[in-house]
Amino acid sequence: MSRPVRPLGAAATAAHAALPPSDADAFDRLASAVLASPGAALGAVLRARLPGLAGVRWLRTAGLPPTARASALTTEQWLSLYRCWRSSAPAPGAGPSGRAPVGRPSAHGHAPGALAAPRWQ
Repeated sequence: MSRPVRPLGAAATAAHAALPPSDADAFDRLASAVLASPGAALGAVLRARLPGLAGVRWLRTAGLPPTARASALTTEQWLSLYRCWRSSAPAPGAGPSGRAPVGRPSAHGHAPGALAAPRWQ
């Protein structure tokens, strides 16, 4: 069973139309994630979608407060957000080194290859 598709809104639809067909699926993923919680503040939504401070920086360059809603975005802002997301988003399934993790999962709660800090520190 699939989830219902959320309409993008006029500005996001116009941004989608302005992109080349090769970017359509990626834009749809971003727009769906941003619009999944329509009442949520963009600051919180972008914190979950963009690494580090990229979301905060994008909001500042777009002239938006962190409390703005996705419905307030213009077509140009959607395109700018998409470019920011594409330039900073890691490849799906890639680990920190750019490769998928190898080996078996750790049985003691740490990431593979990570060492726990000694207790005396």
